[in-house]
Amino acid sequence: MQALSSTELFRRNLTEQPVLFEEHSGVRKVILNRPSKLNSLTFEMVSQMFSKLKIYEDDRTVNFVILKGNGKAFCAGGDVVGNMCYMLTGHWSFGASFYKKQLTLDHLIATYKKPLVCLINGVVMGGGAGISMHGSFRVVTEKTVFAMPEAILGLFPDVGASHFLSKLPGYFGEYVGLTGARVDGATMVACGLATHFVFSKDLPLLEHTLSSVDPSNAAEILYVINKFAHKSNTKEEELHKRLKSINRCFSRQTVEGILHFLEKELRDNLAEKWIADAVNNMKSASPTSLKVFLRSIREGRGQTIEQCLAREYTVFCNIVRRKITNDYYEGSRAIFFDKDKKPKWEPAKLELVTTETVDMIFKASEDDDDWNCLQLHARSSNLLDHARSKL
Repeated sequence: MQALSSTELFRRNLTEQPVLFEEHSGVRKVILNRPSKLNSLTFEMVSQMFSKLKIYEDDRTVNFVILKGNGKAFCAGGDVVGNMCYMLTGHWSFGASFYKKQLTLDHLIATYKKPLVCLINGVVMGGGAGISMHGSFRVVTEKTVFAMPEAILGLFPDVGASHFLSKLPGYFGEYVGLTGARVDGATMVACGLATHFVFSKDLPLLEHTLSSVDPSNAAEILYVINKFAHKSNTKEEELHKRLKSINRCFSRQTVEGILHFLEKELRDNLAEKWIADAVNNMKSASPTSLKVFLRSIREGRGQTIEQCLAREYTVFCNIVRRKITNDYYEGSRAIFFDKDKKPKWEPAKLELVTTETVDMIFKASEDDDDWNCLQLHARSSNLLDHARSKL
């Protein structure tokens, strides 16, 4: 058997590392490196990123951080299959441990003391949104596709979604979270999910320019990105038009009310495909998950990022404990394991999901020794607003 050369060993080692970390003068790069798995997040990846970002934040020689993904996706979310296997063969608390680490990373990114430039090219969903939508600079392209489809899986839009989706115009956040709708890059900028749109062909030059210039503050970074950015007035007009229907439907107090008005909207606007998709997606999702998310985002509008993440952690733990609902396990079975795509939700109808059940899902357990609440210390960060004021 022929021995591998040192160069080949080095290359193989790089390809096997799930996250790559690079240093360029005052710039640090964090690169998700599981392209064959659409850069889905594992416990190892989350732990490595948290440790490195903490080091970079405290290092005076580091000016800012770039976060990106290798391959065709930025990050398709958490490693649901791996996490589910740990819980099925072990204990629900294994999944909770991963989730706590993930939310702690999301909180660090949301309150990061140095500029964090997220280059979001390709798919960004679930856990991928958690590590990017909280970033100070969120650069998207024509290849970017954003979605929070957790309700289709029997979970709920989390990783701080009750915070960042609740800040979108009107009730666009409810629409995105309840329907799992896919949002393109230009629309992400129009609604506020992203800060800049840059064509994918220009991303390498933008990254090179940032690394070469090595801006020392957020205002300088904003100036560089603005030189590459494009604005779509068409997408803004399209969003403004669609928001009228979205607000009419998704402002309702209950999921049943939202679905009722969506169906009425569909009868009045048969040519609007997005309305038909919204109705079909909601009818395919877990009724319990839909009600959990609606309450979550409504509470999120009046809460801090710390409160949102702590609440979402409590909800997640109740879901994976399976004592109140089994929908997450059933959704995972239908989509990832048996792949029949026919989950049997329990309850199967919205009207059968009681307020008492939802209340229980939002309440921390007092009779489980493995239960730990998530406690996060408040850290303020408004880098982008400060940078814009300097221009």
